[in-house]
Amino acid sequence: MLATKQPTTKPTTPPQTEQSSGAVADFVARVNAMTHARAHEPTGKRGRLLFAMDATMSRQPTWDLACQLQGEMFETVARTGGLDVQLIYFRGFGECQASKWVSDARALADLMSGIDCRGGHTQISKVLSHARAEHNKEPVNAVVYVGDAMEEDIDRLAQKAGELGLLGCPMFLFQEGHDVVAERAFKEFARLTKGAYARFNAGAAAELAALLRAVAAFASGGRSALRLQKSGPARLLLEQLR
Repeated sequence: MLATKQPTTKPTTPPQTEQSSGAVADFVARVNAMTHARAHEPTGKRGRLLFAMDATMSRQPTWDLACQLQGEMFETVARTGGLDVQLIYFRGFGECQASKWVSDARALADLMSGIDCRGGHTQISKVLSHARAEHNKEPVNAVVYVGDAMEEDIDRLAQKAGELGLLGCPMFLFQEGHDVVAERAFKEFARLTKGAYARFNAGAAAELAALLRAVAAFASGGRSALRLQKSGPARLLLEQLR
């Protein structure tokens, strides 16, 4: 699953790149805070990352870019190791599908390339319920969600997000576009789960791709795994941890 110039006498809208940089900086700060806590956890078990995506028709214009970035994250997961990943997506009339948990994340990149967008409403509630069920079976270290809309009851979703927060399952939410309803909801879900929110757009594609890779590293092993990443965002996390 998840708005867009006037005479000079009026304030102008900040450039898109500045807005994106602010969101990325905030995202990094929140991931850093989470990594502080995770740095003291046992590292004997493999991490688990649940990747959720909105595949409804409104995402079609940017679908190829989104799949490319998400595919890059899966490739990083495969190189890093120590992480099991599951993909869940929704589209069409009530269709919501989840893959098996896999250790070879490249298989998910291949699976994602075969998914097309179909008209329908968001089904974030099913994603949250699924995340909780999976976490109850075995802890999920992080949930990544990418979407552009929210067409459900926000109070009901907030309740489910809060339950994930109590279980210690953070959500990393990436929003495509500028839908104000989705933005408000996604930020609330991030707050309730002690996760993070960032806007997703073509102008910030490179930065967000690096952040997705950093999240994957975080889920697989906290600070030690982040050291394997060479991106600016990953280095910034390490500097802040010192």
